[in-house]
Amino acid sequence: MRDVLRGTLGRSLRTLSDEDRLAAAWAVACGPALAARAEVLHLDDDRVLHIRVLQPGWRDQFAQMHSMLTDELRRIAGVRLQAIHFEGHSSSRQRERKAPAGSGAIRPAAVVRRKER
Repeated sequence: MRDVLRGTLGRSLRTLSDEDRLAAAWAVACGPALAARAEVLHLDDDRVLHIRVLQPGWRDQFAQMHSMLTDELRRIAGVRLQAIHFEGHSSSRQRERKAPAGSGAIRPAAVVRRKER
């Protein structure tokens, strides 16, 4: 049933923009339970899809499924996609400690990108 749904969805998405096609394919690619824990933000000029993880601890799960989700989204949406970037909550093990202001520490790239927008 899932394969039929993927094929049907892919054909019905052809009139939408690449970003809208990927957003529509998201729930099918990862399943409704996992899809509810993240939202599609945007597709950037480098063909990287930005996803916001909504619940703490789920970023690790998405990261483990990165390759599979990228392949599924490409196939379902029929869109050239280079990568997926997950933003938001990670596990407590992966959280970086904030450096004190003026310490000269380098900020993570995700923080720099958000402030540039």
